[in-house]
Amino acid sequence: MPTILPPLSFEEAVEATAIYSVAGALHYERGIIDMRPFRAPHHSISEAGLVGGGSRPRPGEVSLAHHGVLFMDEFAEFRRSALEALRQPLEDGVVNIARARSHATFPARPMVVAAMNACPCGYKGHPRQSCRCSPHQVARYHQKLSGPLLDRLDVHVRVLPVEVQALSGAGNAESSACVRARVIAARDRQLARYAAGVTRHRTNAELSLDELEAVAPLERDARRWLERTANDLGWSARAWVKILRVARTAADLEGNVRLGLCHLEEATLGRLLDSGRLATPTFGEPR
Repeated sequence: MPTILPPLSFEEAVEATAIYSVAGALHYERGIIDMRPFRAPHHSISEAGLVGGGSRPRPGEVSLAHHGVLFMDEFAEFRRSALEALRQPLEDGVVNIARARSHATFPARPMVVAAMNACPCGYKGHPRQSCRCSPHQVARYHQKLSGPLLDRLDVHVRVLPVEVQALSGAGNAESSACVRARVIAARDRQLARYAAGVTRHRTNAELSLDELEAVAPLERDARRWLERTANDLGWSARAWVKILRVARTAADLEGNVRLGLCHLEEATLGRLLDSGRLATPTFGEPR
């Protein structure tokens, strides 16, 4: 993921460096954080370690990954309290820590990428292996992830096992450099809207609903389709906004000024895959 994200801007580098300095994690030889952070905490991490805390408040992993990637492998194995503590940072982009004698606010706007198995044994849905879990075990496994937490994650993708032929063969996969070029072009389009005063924010991830309506106006048929889909799937207001954000980003990646029905359908696929709460991995804010 870090290899396809755009380079850090000067302002982003200063913010990331300040966080690492406060945490005492800035290497004396580096001086400044010049690459997007990548943090991958173990699932045994405490709530304070993940979101920050302590008698003297210190930034946690979600802040150390600010402007970078927070990768949470074995998502369902994290402590329930730690996962629920992520809800506010994912929503607001900041962590507020209040103690008896001190109060601290740390920025926390990383791209959250979480991965988990479809069941405890890991073979549910496998094309050749049989799942050994009972329905009760599968349901209990997924109950570790609350609906409000999953609702804050934009795109949910089910990934099938990688075939041996794909691992052993050379293949014609697209390089990270090619993907990064498209991402940078899409980010430039977002920055152009910000520079023109169309939005108050630099990226689609930060846009409010009013700003989304301005940069992603929907034609009558597209709006009617989206309203019908939202009603059928029981989306929350948060999900509606996230669909528009992801669709706007999909259009930016294609270089389209207008937001089409195809972009809405692409953004909606993630919500469809989560209908059974078995999608994996899960991606956070689009960058």
